[in-house]
Amino acid sequence: MLLVLSEEHREHLSMLPQVDPSVVGEFGRIALEFLRRGTSPKIYEGAARKLGVSVEAVQQGVEGLMFLLMESSKHTISEVDFMDSVLVLGFGEELNQVLLQLYRDNQVQIRRILSQLIPSQPAFHQLEWRLDVQLASRSLRQRLVPTITMRLMLSESEEGKGSTWVLQTDPSTLLHLISTLEAALAAVKTSHSRRILRNIK
Repeated sequence: MLLVLSEEHREHLSMLPQVDPSVVGEFGRIALEFLRRGTSPKIYEGAARKLGVSVEAVQQGVEGLMFLLMESSKHTISEVDFMDSVLVLGFGEELNQVLLQLYRDNQVQIRRILSQLIPSQPAFHQLEWRLDVQLASRSLRQRLVPTITMRLMLSESEEGKGSTWVLQTDPSTLLHLISTLEAALAAVKTSHSRRILRNIK
């Protein structure tokens, strides 16, 4: 899978060929620090003074590099695909190799950082259900009222902590819910949806 880089992203990366490849390696280190701890204007100012360029140029270079490494790591693209994605930027061979080495060295670490940033969502653990039918009441001798009671258990962490929800519905509402979910699953399987999901990831 090749990365599709926007014009803005390409513009941010365009300052990388203007600096020494060792400086690009330093930009990569700064980018990883920012992923872990957030941005710091002082680091931008110090790097800008050393390089003799504007603070904005350094910031754009670091953020562009951070985005490139994040997107590549998030999609776990192969080294060949990474190189093909970078080749369209028109950088020299030495800079391309520096970028590839940055990706190789930090891919696992970036994926770990990204997984910590994403809030964990509850996952389905178990479902218990019971069907109750009221056959009659004092006022009505022949009355058929089915009710489905469900206990939905969700796990929210690897330690097994979770929550339990008790839901009650009638069969017609449950059938409507099932048909709606099946339609949503069918829609996700279409090529149009897959194309959108690929771009969202």
